[in-house]
Formats: sequence, C-alpha cells, structure tokens
Amino acid sequence: MSILIVGLILFLGIHSLSIVNEPLRNRLHDRLGEGAFKGLYSLVSIIGLVLIVWGYGTARMDPTVLYTPAGWLRHLAMLLLIPVFPLLFATYFPGKIKATLKHPMLVAVKLWALAHLLANGMLHDVLLFGAFLAWAVVDRISMKRRTERSIPTLPASRANDAIAVVGGLAVYVITVFWAHQWLFGVSPV
Repeated sequence: MSILIVGLILFLGIHSLSIVNEPLRNRLHDRLGEGAFKGLYSLVSIIGLVLIVWGYGTARMDPTVLYTPAGWLRHLAMLLLIPVFPLLFATYFPGKIKATLKHPMLVAVKLWALAHLLANGMLHDVLLFGAFLAWAVVDRISMKRRTERSIPTLPASRANDAIAVVGGLAVYVITVFWAHQWLFGVSPV
C-alpha cells in the first residue's frame, strides 16, 4: 500500500504545484526554462504513475474491504463513465463542449473517480480514486484564483465536438468490451 501512496503523492503532488504555490511553480519554470521544467515535471509524473500502477497492483493481491457496493451501483458507474472519454477528447479538440465546461478534463477525472468509487469498495480503490477525485475538486476550485495557462490544442471548431463525442465514445466502447480487461484484469461488464 505504501508504494501506491508514494506514487499518488508524487503524481498528484507535481500536478498540484500550481494549486498550492503558483509563484513557486512560475519561478521554477523561469529558472529551469520551458524544456527542462516540462522534462522534470514529466519525469516526476511518470515515476509517480509507475508507482501508482505497481502499488495498486500489489495492493490488489491483499485487499482490505471497506464497503461492498450494491450491484446496481455498477450500472450507475457505467453510465457516469460514458462522457469521460468525450470530455478528455474535448480538452484537446476545443469546441462548444470545452467552451461550456471550461475544464472538461477535470470534469472527466471527477466522473471517472466517482464512478469507480461507487463500484469498488476496497481500501486501495478508495485511496486511488478518492485521491484523484479530491485533487480534481481542489484543482477546479483553485483555478478561480490562478492565471490560466494555455495548453496545446487544435484550433477551436464546431467539428471538434463531433470528433470528441464520436472518438470518445469509440474509446469508451473499446475500453468497456476489451481494453479494461486487458489492461487491468477486470471486465466492467
């Protein structure tokens, strides 16, 4: 379990730099330069992600039950997950979805985490998905006081919403019927 926790601290910690201390983040960026800052940020993120995957897999071998979700919550979770991939796509294919939600990736993370908390009651599940849900909520709240930085995206277009929805739903179907089992050893259906 400790590997999972260290991974979460590294991954969510580096992603929280702007939340807890935006001036420090900006000073580091200016001191290191764009490339080195992004490289360091990416390295810490990758190490954290690897530790999360490793720690979660290890924790699954010796699970601690916190709660047993009702069977119908799996169906609710599947419904909540439908917009997740379209919202992720909308982050990089800006259109009306992104303009309306402002931060579709954070909405996607919240839905993903909440859906998994509804369907899973093991300690390692609550740590993983609860941490991501809490981070996404705090990040969205903190954005009201932070300077918005642009992310590389395609130019805004009405066609981008169709790309986000169709592409996202295709990835959802692939994930539900094949990839989730292949990647995580658990079939959602």
